[in-house]
Amino acid sequence: METPVNIPRVAVLMTCHNRRDRTLAALAALYRQRGLPAGATLAVHLVDAGSGDGTAAAVAEQYPDVDVMRVGTDVFWGAGMRLASRNSRRSGLPPWTHQLWLNDDVVLADDALAHLLATAHALPAPAVLAGAVHATDGPATTYSGRRRTRPRWHPRTHDFALVEPTGRPEPCDTCNGNVVLVPRPVRERLGDIDRRFRHSMGDFDYGLRARRAGIPVYVAPRHVGVCDTNPPGTGSHAPGIGVREALRRVTSQRELPPLQWWAYCLRHLWPWAPLLMLSPYARTALRALRGQRSGPRGNEATPR
Repeated sequence: METPVNIPRVAVLMTCHNRRDRTLAALAALYRQRGLPAGATLAVHLVDAGSGDGTAAAVAEQYPDVDVMRVGTDVFWGAGMRLASRNSRRSGLPPWTHQLWLNDDVVLADDALAHLLATAHALPAPAVLAGAVHATDGPATTYSGRRRTRPRWHPRTHDFALVEPTGRPEPCDTCNGNVVLVPRPVRERLGDIDRRFRHSMGDFDYGLRARRAGIPVYVAPRHVGVCDTNPPGTGSHAPGIGVREALRRVTSQRELPPLQWWAYCLRHLWPWAPLLMLSPYARTALRALRGQRSGPRGNEATPR
């Protein structure tokens, strides 16, 4: 007998790498969810990208129902989420009604999923629904839906501001991928995160593609959990590094690899794509150069 279509069956997609305690905390919060509709089910599909801290083994021991796929360290967030989505479609379980993108460092509120599902159900049409999250030490929103700060024709049209929860679904232009509920009709129309974006940009691209296809993007009425941002002054923004090291970091897979950034610019930032393609690298070089000139002698880090 088939499960009634109005009962949510949620495929949770996660990717992790060397954050054992955070990943376990994220799963613990996920399995504490309350207030779900009767009969609702969760199926977690986790891609472990070569963790050396025992994450995969710990998850398998504490949460044996989680589908854990181990891959190499060359698989980053975007590619991992594509694999998790593929695994959710090949699982042999009853077809899911929703996919939930969940970062492995997000601790959901106990009723977060019920809130997201109820919000999605009340919307007039299937939509991408982002859940805003806040910092551990306060109410400041860290990740959420995003809205353009300039008109599309403006040369800084790539600037997107965080959308704060207001007590009602707020329309957005795109979203961060930390907590995102994707109903099945949306996934069937848009597919997964574009394979070109192996790590960053895949979430922004997904939301912008949704809008282009006439699919709304919203942020849920209230915060759904906790997730801290990366510490300031890391990566290409680290103080004291030289121009060469700063450029190496900004063009790495973790930040803005040039071919992927160019693909994003061409798709979403035309006619300013050629200018915007070069701007983050130029800004990074100038920032590092100013830091060298203003910092104490001998402060430059040794390139790794």
